[in-house]
Amino acid sequence: MTVSQNEFSLIERFFFNTGKSPFPVVLSQGDDAAVVDVPVGKQLVMSVDTLISGVHFPELTSASDIAHKSLAVNLSDLAAMGATPAWFLLSITLPKFDEVWLSEFSASLKKTSNQYQIELIGGDTCRGPLSISIQVSGLVDQNNYVNRKGAQLGDLILVTGELGNAALGLAYLQQRVILPATLIEPCLEALNRPSPRLELTGFLGSYASAAIDLSDGLVGDLRHILDQSQKGATIRLDSLPVNDFIRSQQEYNYALTGGDDFELCFTIPTQHKDVIDEWNDKNPQCKLTHIGEITDRNYELVGNHKTENLNNWQGYQHFE
Repeated sequence: MTVSQNEFSLIERFFFNTGKSPFPVVLSQGDDAAVVDVPVGKQLVMSVDTLISGVHFPELTSASDIAHKSLAVNLSDLAAMGATPAWFLLSITLPKFDEVWLSEFSASLKKTSNQYQIELIGGDTCRGPLSISIQVSGLVDQNNYVNRKGAQLGDLILVTGELGNAALGLAYLQQRVILPATLIEPCLEALNRPSPRLELTGFLGSYASAAIDLSDGLVGDLRHILDQSQKGATIRLDSLPVNDFIRSQQEYNYALTGGDDFELCFTIPTQHKDVIDEWNDKNPQCKLTHIGEITDRNYELVGNHKTENLNNWQGYQHFE
């Protein structure tokens, strides 16, 4: 690495002792690779995401927000699988050595990793355009993971939180929309500091038939469940959990195709309907909303006195 500081001293200075996992590590940072034991009766769940400056976050995003989001979006994948976080690897590409930026980034990364009890056990640094890749590992009880292919006819479709706020935040930064003053901060917070819904890990493992995290928009991401499960779906427009601006302006595209929500979308059999109200009573910070049902074939949006075919709608496309 040639960013005005030795790679190993940079890693030791900014990234040692980041997070603490409830699961012991055999060999952590400082060697060629990390070594972990997978507890008996558990399976390892792994995911990786890369965030690139100007693509996945605006170039003026703070180092603190970048660190939080880089880890949170990966933790959201573990949440969708019903997995408990354990360890992560970090690969960071930097245009130059910037002590202030690295201090802010590492402080935020440590705060987020401690919050979600996940430990940094290795990684890499190099020079180039700013990008952050994080690979997370989590644990589930043997064969108790949640995937995308279990949705059944009649299952209820649920989502967490509010949809569309992150896309609105980005549109605001890009001066494509004027927001009410009261919405600016929560929309920017949704964009820059998503909350992985790890509190749902046990709930999903007990009740969900299929699940996915919403990174590229509800319509496109739910389609992955439908394709894997070979089913259709009906979504009700007036059931979508959106803010008053989206509803009053009829700007539902932010919620349907906007992306970057990092909420969860999942299905549960109808016999478990009562647990939705029980969950919402006990967990108001992570409200579940019933937005539709799994059907045998068609993929439709019902609302505004019409029915729209969603099969040709697109979510966020990385290569377009």
